[in-house]
Amino acid sequence: MSRSSRFQNATKSEVEGPTIPIEFDAIIFQEGESFVAHCPELDVSSCVHNVDEARGNLKTTVRLFVEEAEKLGTVDDILKEAGYQRGTDGTWKSPRIVATEVMSILA
Repeated sequence: MSRSSRFQNATKSEVEGPTIPIEFDAIIFQEGESFVAHCPELDVSSCVHNVDEARGNLKTTVRLFVEEAEKLGTVDDILKEAGYQRGTDGTWKSPRIVATEVMSILA
């Protein structure tokens, strides 16, 4: 499924808020008994007790972050600084994560 087609399946509450669809990556990891969902492009996170809640809360966190930036008139600047590009359809396209890896070093 392409990223832009994800918005066709979004619920009303997920689409309300920002007037233009904004895609973002979610990295979810476990910290103790909690799950942290992180959006690296915007550097926002949410912490809850299961993966599904983490996904949902991160969507809410990103939506609220973007809504506040819209109110302040800074959303375009924030998204451009974060590496987003506006598509021809008006959707903000996030920078691509090309790899995630577990690495180690001897220190």
